[in-house]
Amino acid sequence: METPNKRQPAPDLKDTIGLVGKSEAFEQILETVRQVAPTNITVLIFGESGTGKEMVARALHELSPRKNKPMLTVNCGAIPEGILESELFGHEKGSFTGAADLRKGYFELAEGGTLFLDEIGELPPATQVKLLRVLEGKEFMRVGGNKMFRVNVRMIAATNRDLEAAVQREEFRKDLFYRLNAVNIFIPPLRDRKEDIRELTIHFAEEVCKANRIRFQGFTEEAFEYLKNYSWPGNIRELRNVVERVIVLGKGEMVDRLVLETQIRERVETDRNLPVLLHKTSEQAERELIYRALLDIRMALEDLRHLIVAGAPLRIPAHSDEGTVDVSVPPIPSETTLNGMEKNLIEKTLEQFRGNRKKTARALGIGERTLYRKLKEYGIDR
Repeated sequence: METPNKRQPAPDLKDTIGLVGKSEAFEQILETVRQVAPTNITVLIFGESGTGKEMVARALHELSPRKNKPMLTVNCGAIPEGILESELFGHEKGSFTGAADLRKGYFELAEGGTLFLDEIGELPPATQVKLLRVLEGKEFMRVGGNKMFRVNVRMIAATNRDLEAAVQREEFRKDLFYRLNAVNIFIPPLRDRKEDIRELTIHFAEEVCKANRIRFQGFTEEAFEYLKNYSWPGNIRELRNVVERVIVLGKGEMVDRLVLETQIRERVETDRNLPVLLHKTSEQAERELIYRALLDIRMALEDLRHLIVAGAPLRIPAHSDEGTVDVSVPPIPSETTLNGMEKNLIEKTLEQFRGNRKKTARALGIGERTLYRKLKEYGIDR
């Protein structure tokens, strides 16, 4: 007979929200989620765009006593500054032009549940002040109102920005940062979680096939190897899109390496030729284009390095009737190889942060465990 206090099994996070993985980094994330989910503590999730921050937030909600109450998501970077406070805290009728009726904000609508504030680093200063008051006093006031409302909401925030650096630049309030950062969860980019790629690919394929009623023949081992070695600048979101596209466009046929290479190359070329989105500043757009170009260069250099290491001759176009000629390439000095450049970059960054490995890892955009592994690999002792 089951006793009332017997612990109930946790829900299957793969089936409920699609949280999938088996890497050490993923297991650490899951363990942290299990530890803090039953509490009311504020959690800050950080990681690159597309790494699955919202899924981790939803796992925190699903494993909490609040799971039967609403979980609402607010993208702080997608709501215009002029109406953001009204969206969060609500407004009274007639409080501003266009406020024809009373409106409840997300804090009221999420009462008893969880409020997930994505892209928290994009909050304007005035809203940061009001959010801090809610965190500290558990109460707020609607825009245009004079009545205080008590709130019982668990707050989870996420960002792809370095908030510590934003605090130093006085772009983000220090007191709000420390209030949000009671517990932090770092989600590494997919390129540092290669062990998870096969499982994620299979999971996304199952979802696509079920949603579109497609009988899929699967991926070849070469296809899985290609997926594992690709850099995934768009992280999990990009992987999901690629899997969906190759299955739907291929009508369920077996997916091999060539299909993936073609689809990813076409996507990159299409993305590069798209017009700049209007909501991006010229500086953001330029930075994104540079980043894409650097990724292409990195991939080309990596392919070239593999050819050289393997001892394969390079086919170079020749100005003769023979068309192409085979040439041998002399050994590349270590300081000009990708590994050499990476080692040099790590050493310079460590020096910049005076040996602080946590700050170094964040600046490099990698996990601390990945940094430790690379320090050992390159024999860097700091």
